Amino acid sequence: MAFAIITPLIVVVLLVAITLGMRRSGYNVGGRTVVRCRRGHLFTTLWIPGVSLTSVRLGWARFQRCPVGRHWSLVVPVREADLTDEERREAESHRDGPLP
Repeated sequence: MAFAIITPLIVVVLLVAITLGMRRSGYNVGGRTVVRCRRGHLFTTLWIPGVSLTSVRLGWARFQRCPVGRHWSLVVPVREADLTDEERREAESHRDGPLP
């Protein structure tokens, strides 16, 4: 019985630790996040570590639909500090759906 309670708790603690670690590294995960697809398009998506309903998680990347180029691609988070103001505006103007 205790194992059934402890296991989900460990998963939650790990996901929170991953989220905090990524945020400290400059990635704005745990909410709306700027991502870049393999073709270089920037857009925002809901990025919650451990949760993905409309994409396939592949470690650091996700395979999901790019709303800019209207194609399926691997996407990865982008550090906010690495973006210009113009790139930030461009990413904000292209959002995928409301689900992660």
